[in-house]
Amino acid sequence: MSLLTLAVSMPSLKPHPCLDANAEHCKQTSRLQLAVFFTALYILALGTGGTKPNISTIGADQFDDFHPEEKAQKLSFFNWWMFSIFFGTLFATTTLVYIQENVGWSLGYGIPTVGLAIAILIFAAGTPFYRHKLPTGSPFIRMAKVIVATAWNWRQPLPYDPRQLHELQLEEYTKQGTFRIDSTPSLRFLNKAAIRTGSTHPWKLCSVTQVEETKQMLRMIPILICTFIPSTMLSQAQTLFIKQGRTLDRSVGSHFQIPPASLTAFVTISMLVSVIIYDRFFVKIMQRLTNNPRGITMLQRLGIGMILHILIMTIASLVERHRLHVARKNGLEKNEEQLPLTIFTLLPQFMLVGVADAFSEVAKIEFFYDQAPESMKSLGTSYSMTSLGIGNFLSSFLLSTVSHLTKKHGNGWINNNLNASHLDYYYGFLAVLSTINFFLFLLMSKMYVYKAEVSDSIKVLTDKLKASNLNEKSAMTRGRADEGRGPLPPFNLF
Repeated sequence: MSLLTLAVSMPSLKPHPCLDANAEHCKQTSRLQLAVFFTALYILALGTGGTKPNISTIGADQFDDFHPEEKAQKLSFFNWWMFSIFFGTLFATTTLVYIQENVGWSLGYGIPTVGLAIAILIFAAGTPFYRHKLPTGSPFIRMAKVIVATAWNWRQPLPYDPRQLHELQLEEYTKQGTFRIDSTPSLRFLNKAAIRTGSTHPWKLCSVTQVEETKQMLRMIPILICTFIPSTMLSQAQTLFIKQGRTLDRSVGSHFQIPPASLTAFVTISMLVSVIIYDRFFVKIMQRLTNNPRGITMLQRLGIGMILHILIMTIASLVERHRLHVARKNGLEKNEEQLPLTIFTLLPQFMLVGVADAFSEVAKIEFFYDQAPESMKSLGTSYSMTSLGIGNFLSSFLLSTVSHLTKKHGNGWINNNLNASHLDYYYGFLAVLSTINFFLFLLMSKMYVYKAEVSDSIKVLTDKLKASNLNEKSAMTRGRADEGRGPLPPFNLF
């Protein structure tokens, strides 16, 4: 962020302004200016990829899985983690966007730079108080050893009894502060990596726990693939939705124009409200119906988010059809002049994106963290970041491919002039794609087997929940029986 702030502040690093309508007459951006700007962006992307999975993992690791009360608190952690992320996003999409467009880019980038510096100081000051899980080596190397050992022992027959496979003594795991995992029947061919052949080479013989860790990471890949399309849908709110907003009437009163990028603030607001409602009300209602401490399972929550994405694209298609009708009615289909249609017409699709985020994005990061083995939590959390990254690339690929194909065979669906485009068709295509992906997700989730808990605290929570529900029902029954008996004696709280 410091380098990016310099790139927009120092005159020698800023591109020369161009006021000429003919861009060919403008002075070209120098190689130094491009190098500094893109280097800053790549460093920012690299830093984000390193911090996001690890910070959320560190936060979740502060709760003890063997303590029922902390386990219960951990079930809400990712709700409030995403709440804090989107609260910061709300500040960025309102205050910072306004500062960048009306005051200057130097201050607009300088404020988050100072904010990051303060965050680093706070994090460093709190380090002595955190619960630390010592690293046990690279998860990629551990998984690679299992794959290589499986290939090495491919011709060896698997023993009928999994207890004959290689496993370390329980004391070894106790010393390392890790957990031993029993053999499971899924992906059984990987068990060949733990066949005792007389060799003790780590690339030829792996423990059952190491094999099971690899299985857990591989079992999540089909679910990960199913999240690519929802991540693609999210990027529409940052791109095409905003471009639609540029064609509409953005005036509020007689002196204020809403920046189109600020519309994403409504995504953030609806997401913040949805998280509160979900955590404080929805979970408690569903706990009584399902006796599940989470209310609903993580995959069910993710599935609801996918259904909302289908609804969002359907509504976006209908709204765009109406926008194009207004453009044709006013004879503006040949140019991209502002339409006599308020920008708030786009509010439903923006706000529904926030509701979908409260389901899909929170469920996604919680699922990949929870289902990853204890020694690979950061790698598991990085799956959700990978989903977002691939979703953005996939969005660009779909946009360029559909634009090219439709222009080649007639009137293009996506042109520079949206009034002469058929963005409603493109949104309809995304709705169909989301529907197909949802049914694929249903198939994958039906086949998925949740990993066993590392403690019995989740069972304690379930038992407490069942007991609480039974007590409520008993109280209601007693209340009905006591009707007509007269007033009860005073109740002393203390």
